[in-house]
Amino acid sequence: MTRRFTSSQLLLLAASFLITLGSFAVLPYMSVLLHERLGLGLGAVGAVLAMASLVQFGGGVVGAALARRIGLRATMLVALAVRTAGFACFVPGLGRPWLAVVALFLVSAGAALYLPANKAHLVAGRPAAERPRLLAASGSAFNAGIALGPPAAAPFVLGEPGVLFGAVAVLFALVGVAHLLLPEVPDEPSEATRSGPAGWSAGAVPFAYTILAVYVFMFFQHYLALYAIPRTSAGYYGVVLMGYALLLVVVQPLLADWTSKLPYARALRWGFGTLALGLATIATGGHWGIAAGAVLICLAEAVLFLRNDLAALERSPDPPATVFARQRLAAGLGASAAALLGGPLYATAERTTTASHFWLLAAAQAVTLPLLLALALGSRRPPPKPTPYPEASAPRR
Repeated sequence: MTRRFTSSQLLLLAASFLITLGSFAVLPYMSVLLHERLGLGLGAVGAVLAMASLVQFGGGVVGAALARRIGLRATMLVALAVRTAGFACFVPGLGRPWLAVVALFLVSAGAALYLPANKAHLVAGRPAAERPRLLAASGSAFNAGIALGPPAAAPFVLGEPGVLFGAVAVLFALVGVAHLLLPEVPDEPSEATRSGPAGWSAGAVPFAYTILAVYVFMFFQHYLALYAIPRTSAGYYGVVLMGYALLLVVVQPLLADWTSKLPYARALRWGFGTLALGLATIATGGHWGIAAGAVLICLAEAVLFLRNDLAALERSPDPPATVFARQRLAAGLGASAAALLGGPLYATAERTTTASHFWLLAAAQAVTLPLLLALALGSRRPPPKPTPYPEASAPRR
């Protein structure tokens, strides 16, 4: 097995970094821009962001269908053109709220179209043994952009947002031109997974566990700021968040081979168990508890998310773009559930006892929900067909 990346893979990994860098130079500040600069009410801001998230995660199914029709490279080119148009629309949209909302939905739709095709092109034609390394490298590229995008944009996002949006639009246009260098490759499953029933049922188990994993994980993403900043400082929270992303950049490729060789059931136990331990550690509060909890959750993410994607690829004979689109849909469902349920849970814990109990409840869910899902899946398996008179094959003593 070769350990060297091809020129096409390097281009895709570089694009993943630059695209995420540009996106996260803008998207984390959208609530501030929509509310403070454009004057939208907080209720309207929440509704717009929720719908944009639904488009970004759920629209991957449309991206997979488009890839089947026009190919992976063409789908990525269309997606990048849509995202370029979206960021360009933000420039005049800074004076027109309706145009800014349209721009946000264009950006979200472009992400939905691009990501499944990007991952499918990355693993296209490669043996199954190389997929963990490639997907881990892709995850590292994305997380590097997530870590560096917000601090790079901070000096411009409120003072000169038009310049920032224009620069990001140019960046996306250049990345789109670079994609013309990619060869067109077929979006086909590997030989190891061609047989078997296609469709949703083939990947139902990793789909379900991905919903659970993202649901519990997003408690950390959505509500750590509310918990950490009053107990430490905004600066410390920013350091923890950046350190988390940079640690994931390093850890996920290092653990990729080990993760891929873990039996799926053991990987689920390890990942959800470590996630629960990290959430419980955050409940101790203080600088060390929050930092140690973030490290544990980082390790859980590195194993759990990659192993779910690999299991979905292994179990489904569908094209990779379709598999990755379904996994993104699962992530979107999990993130939406965390957003809907996490807020009331956090408010109840803070009002009735202490916010630390919110993290203990999240840790309890990381333990119990996978067990309940395993029981539910086990109860739906058909019983093995009985073999009549099994003792007849052995001579009587």
